[in-house]
Amino acid sequence: MDFQTQKLYSSKFNKKRLNQEQVRLLERSFSANKKLEPELKLHLANQLGVPPRQVAIWYQNKRARWKTQSLELDYSTLQVKLENALSEKRRLEKDVKCLQDELRKAQEMMFAMNNQRDYHQFHHQQQQNQQPLNFVSCNSTGSSEEGGSSSFHEDHEVLQIDELYACLIGADRSTWN
Repeated sequence: MDFQTQKLYSSKFNKKRLNQEQVRLLERSFSANKKLEPELKLHLANQLGVPPRQVAIWYQNKRARWKTQSLELDYSTLQVKLENALSEKRRLEKDVKCLQDELRKAQEMMFAMNNQRDYHQFHHQQQQNQQPLNFVSCNSTGSSEEGGSSSFHEDHEVLQIDELYACLIGADRSTWN
């Protein structure tokens, strides 16, 4: 065995394990300084009674564990944020679906009420004029297919917001205002 190899083996086997007090001192030092400067390394080595290389290795290992813990903590935090965001997204999707259903129902109610009101207005006009009922069907563009004029679009009145709201909640409009 040559001198270098003997020195390597002897230093490896002569390395002392740090006691709890030494570890506490290194932990406090690491809390204050994550990076080990040469002056600090020598100061800690003298204070602990260990070789500077042992202090450097301890710092290197501690920094690696600290980075791993930081990454795990960051990952956990991001995972919680992702779960919260997904939960909020699902809640908002349910809200959107509910609001779309309410809007569809309101539109159906408005259409039915307008048709019923327009039918009664049309029927009432026909009775006043003593003319037989002539129904005019309208295509999707609103133009008459039979060539006659449609009173549906001419006399069509838009429901007021309070009327619509009353229809939606089933309240009696006469109790309003």
